[in-house]
Amino acid sequence: MTRLRDRAADLVMGARMAFTGGRDGWLRAVLTAVGVGVGVAMLLLAAAVPGALDARQARGDARDDLRMGERIPAAANTLLIRQTDTEFRGQPVRGRMLRPEGPAAPVPPGVAALPRAGEVLVSPALRDLLDSADGALFAPRLGGATVTGVIADEGLAGPRELAYYLGSGTLTADDAVRLDAFGGGLPGEAFDPVLMVLVVVIFVVLLLPIAVFLAAAVRFGGERRDRRLAALRLVGADAAMVRRIAAGEAATGALLGVAAGGLLFALGRQVVPLVTLMDLSVYAADVRPPLPLVAAVVVAVPALAVVVTLVSMRAVLIEPLGVTRRATPVRRRLVWRLLLPAAGIGLLLAGAAGIAPLGSERQTAAGAVLLLVGVVTLLPWLTDLLVRRLRGGPVAWQLAVRRLQLDSAASARLVNGIAVAVAGTIGLQMLFAGVAGQFTFDTGQDTSRAQVQVQFSPRADAAAGLDRLAGASGVTASNATLATSVRAGEAYGTLRIGDCAALAEFARLDRCADGDVFLVPDAEGEPAGFGAGSAVTVADEVAWRVPSTARETPVRVDPSGYRQGGVLVTPGAVDAARLGPLRAEAYLRLAADQPDAVEHVRNAALGADPYASVLTLTENRQANQFVNVQRGLYIGAVVTLLLIAASMLVGVLEQLRERRRLLAMLVAVGTRRSTLSWSVLWQSAVPVVIGLALAVVFGLGLGAVLLRMVQMPVTVAWPALGISTGLGAAVVLLVTGLSLPALWRLTRPDGMRTE
Repeated sequence: MTRLRDRAADLVMGARMAFTGGRDGWLRAVLTAVGVGVGVAMLLLAAAVPGALDARQARGDARDDLRMGERIPAAANTLLIRQTDTEFRGQPVRGRMLRPEGPAAPVPPGVAALPRAGEVLVSPALRDLLDSADGALFAPRLGGATVTGVIADEGLAGPRELAYYLGSGTLTADDAVRLDAFGGGLPGEAFDPVLMVLVVVIFVVLLLPIAVFLAAAVRFGGERRDRRLAALRLVGADAAMVRRIAAGEAATGALLGVAAGGLLFALGRQVVPLVTLMDLSVYAADVRPPLPLVAAVVVAVPALAVVVTLVSMRAVLIEPLGVTRRATPVRRRLVWRLLLPAAGIGLLLAGAAGIAPLGSERQTAAGAVLLLVGVVTLLPWLTDLLVRRLRGGPVAWQLAVRRLQLDSAASARLVNGIAVAVAGTIGLQMLFAGVAGQFTFDTGQDTSRAQVQVQFSPRADAAAGLDRLAGASGVTASNATLATSVRAGEAYGTLRIGDCAALAEFARLDRCADGDVFLVPDAEGEPAGFGAGSAVTVADEVAWRVPSTARETPVRVDPSGYRQGGVLVTPGAVDAARLGPLRAEAYLRLAADQPDAVEHVRNAALGADPYASVLTLTENRQANQFVNVQRGLYIGAVVTLLLIAASMLVGVLEQLRERRRLLAMLVAVGTRRSTLSWSVLWQSAVPVVIGLALAVVFGLGLGAVLLRMVQMPVTVAWPALGISTGLGAAVVLLVTGLSLPALWRLTRPDGMRTE
């Protein structure tokens, strides 16, 4: 019992030492708290991401209005609703047109009362857009409706979502879906196994640098701590007692960092709603890490601090007389450093061969962690091996090299985060590039012929709407047709009316003049089903005879990528007015120097027909799941880079503070501050160059093994490799530049003062 009390007293003494020692003691505690706090905040943020996405999904499910094949009779508790989604400058806009059929009609989440005809409810972000200078460009899509309210948070996926509910007095059951309740949507799409591998590796790549940084942050102020512990040895403390005191100090600093991390996380939550990344925004209330994960972070970080401190003290011999005497440096062993990446590659290759005793996802995560940890273990050995051979050069270079030769591990610790992040990013980008073909689809759309397709529902005044489109700002050419159904017995097809230029988008015409009629086979090459002179029924009502002069002609893929057969008719061959309401379709070419041309097209289309469909043509599309996973990688990469920059800056400042007396004396004896600035740069750059080279090797290895796992050929994403290494080098330059003011302040004459 006495022994336990003595050990506890040692831990308490270490805790007290974390807050004593005057200005230097507090500064050391603050640096540790900031370093650990940044890492803890990022861990909490990462833990909160799944919950935030689940909250978005839950709100989306609660307002779901998609119904497949359901037939609900009109009643007092039903509502007619139609999707009127659109876009504005690349941002999706969720639109719904509503018409209640009775006093008990269902109300969507976030809405207190349904809007009446001529009224619209908007999201706060859309309200801000309408109030801005760009509001005039979007307002026409609301049909002149008056904004009477705002959709509450529970009715929106996120705070920056653009959405509206527009009241209508003309919506009919033929144009809309009938609902008696919101929610209860269709089940989500099953997650592809290849994408699951991507998700697992993304989490490893983004979280491992945080863990590496935390391990480095808890060692801030290590040299000063060792000197204080040497003083304790002078007054009778033994080696075991010194280790317990150091453990208590490290745990206390880590707990202070946990508290700081919680505060940073709480402050960061308030900023989250103001940020939109890849059209994704979340509410502050959504960013809530699960309590078990919070508890794990609170326990694991101090435990990590204690373990790292005790391991680092094994290489230090602390003796009395107020100094820290290091043991004779020994050459770092290589064998055990190769075991971790070898084990990681083994686990990944076993998974590729179908051997997964740990479970496929866990085995992938474990293999990626071990492989990337190999960067952490090999970097100090490789840095030490190379810097021992460096000689000569300018004064700044010699100062940097000598510092690295004395303690290369400290600089390597700062670079570990960059090396791990770059290696993981290279591997991920190789995997993305390798599997992108599985999730990228050729739409068949020809953007050289048209950039926008507009379709109008059957209307008597469809021709007027087409004229309005052709006159929209930024439209340089319009190929428009009117269309309806045509039937002869059991044969069905499409009757399309347009001038020769418009009809040439659907068939290969050898010659064409007004009054001509063409018979075009369908997508499978089958004939139209009725020939020249056939009696047909148009729109199931109007009798019409195909002219005997009609000619057969090959079908042509239209700009939207489809083969549409049927009867092509020039205006002189039929009286369109007697055919009743006709659908209209237009392919538009836009001026390249007018980026808002498509917005004017949308305004013109919706002004002519509130149910118009406006499709921007593109030659390739990617699966939504793949796009979402890639978006998550980009968001995480941005956050990780910010963390790495912050961690390196704190580490460099801590190293400068430890050496302030030496730096101040160098300036006092005539060393230029520019020389010291260059030495700081070289001191960071040399380990970074070594680390980036190591990261490239491990990143290529990780990417190759991951591609083997998903049975794809190994290809190198050279652009991604260049960008990843370039960003790593840019972080070093940024950190060095930000550390210069502190360097100049520390080299003033009062920096030589000591106590």
